[in-house]
Amino acid sequence: MSSSVNLAYDFPVLGAFWAIMWFFLWIMWFVLLFRVIVDIFRDDDLSGWAKTGWLVFTVVLPFLGVFVYVIARGKDMGKREQRHARARQEQTERYIRETAGSAGPSEADQLAKLSEIRARGDITDEEYRRAKEKVLH
Repeated sequence: MSSSVNLAYDFPVLGAFWAIMWFFLWIMWFVLLFRVIVDIFRDDDLSGWAKTGWLVFTVVLPFLGVFVYVIARGKDMGKREQRHARARQEQTERYIRETAGSAGPSEADQLAKLSEIRARGDITDEEYRRAKEKVLH
């Protein structure tokens, strides 16, 4: 009475499934490893020696190092990522404001200044009309 045990590799579809599953697990592992390494360098609360220690731990013993890091410091990884994203967003918005502001005064601002100058009597109506045409064209 010998019964044979069918393993997943006895069926081509299941063998392909297992191969794809292991491939994606390895990809997920490398993504987690790189996120931990980036988080080590991003954390301003860690001293240089602590960063070096965590980095050596995760490189020499990657599985154990990453799991211990996620258990010990994983709670704040999301907060550090959010702070970093917020800082990048603020920097982008500041750059956009500075760039848009350096383009010079708008046509409406120039026309308002011309109207003030004309109202004070510093320029004539003819000069105002010519300056207005220059601004609008």
